[in-house]
Amino acid sequence: MTTHPPARPPFDPELDAVLEAIGRVMSPTITPDMIPAARQEPSRRPTPETLAAAGLEARDVVIPGFAGASIEVSVVQPVGRTGTGPGIFHIHGGGMILGDRWSDLETFAETILRHDAVFVTVEYRLAPEFPDPVPVEDCYAGLVWTAENAAELGIDPDRLLIIGVSAGGGLAAGTTLLARDRGGPRLCGQMLFYPMLDDRDRTVSTLQIDGVGIWDRTSNITGWSALLGDRRGTDDVSIYAAPARATDLSGLPPTFIDCGSAEVFRDEDVAYASGIWAAGGQAELHVWPGGFHAFEGFVPGARLSQEMIAARANWLARMLAP
Repeated sequence: MTTHPPARPPFDPELDAVLEAIGRVMSPTITPDMIPAARQEPSRRPTPETLAAAGLEARDVVIPGFAGASIEVSVVQPVGRTGTGPGIFHIHGGGMILGDRWSDLETFAETILRHDAVFVTVEYRLAPEFPDPVPVEDCYAGLVWTAENAAELGIDPDRLLIIGVSAGGGLAAGTTLLARDRGGPRLCGQMLFYPMLDDRDRTVSTLQIDGVGIWDRTSNITGWSALLGDRRGTDDVSIYAAPARATDLSGLPPTFIDCGSAEVFRDEDVAYASGIWAAGGQAELHVWPGGFHAFEGFVPGARLSQEMIAARANWLARMLAP
C-alpha cells in the first residue's frame, strides 16, 4: 500500500510561484550518489576586486583544526577598518555535505558594513569523508581561535556572536553547547537560521516535506547519514552533533531562531526555542508562514523574505550594540 505525506502548510503564494520554476531545474531531493556532482558547483568566493567594490577586504588564515589537522578561516571586514568592534563567527550551510565558507557572504556583506564588524568564516571539513565529530570540532576550534585572537582582530570580546545557516545553524548550536560545557569562549548571542538540529526523522514537519520544497526529508536523511553513518537515529549520538538531543539548554547566550512553516526543520527549531525558554533562557523565534527552506535566498524580493531579513537585522542590532 502506498503511503502519502501528511497534509502540510501551503507555501506562500509569492514564494510558490518561484518554487515551481526552481523545481523545473533543481530537485528537492539529494541522495548520496548526487553528492559528487553537487560539489562541482563553483565556489562563491569573491575576487579581491569584487570585495573592494562592496567595501570589504579579506584575508585567509590557516589555524589548527580538530585532532591536529589544519583548517582555514577567512577574516572579512570593512576596507581599512581600525579600532575595536563586534565580531561575527560564521558557519556555512550545505547539509553537512556541501558548500564552503564563502557560501553566505552576500547575505552578510551589509551586516558587516553596518556594524563595522569583523566576520570570521570557517572552512570546516565535510561529511561523509570527515564524519562526526570532525565538523563541529573544527567549528569549535575556529571559534576558540577567533576569541583568542580577538585583540589582534579588533573584536570586542563582549560582542562576539556566532551565526550559522541551515546545517551551519546546527553546527553553531553544537559549537555553542561545546563552549558552554568546556568553559570556552563567551558569546553575546547565537543566531541560527533554520538550523538542522535533529537526526531522528520523527517530527511531523519532516514527514510533511517529502518530495517538495527545498531540502526535503530524503535530503535530510542523506545529510545526517553522511555525518553519523549507522549511528543516525540511535542513542549513540551526542548533543554536539545533534543539538535537538540536548535535555539541558540552560546557560546559553541569547538566541535567535527562524524557519519556514513549510520546511523539514520547523518542528525541531520550535522545540529548541521552547527548550531554551523552559531552561530560563532568552530566545526569539520566528516561523514564517508559507516559507520553504532558505526561501529568502531564493526569492529575496518577496514580502515575506523582506520581513524575515528585517527581523534578523533588528535582533542583530540589539545584540551588537555597544
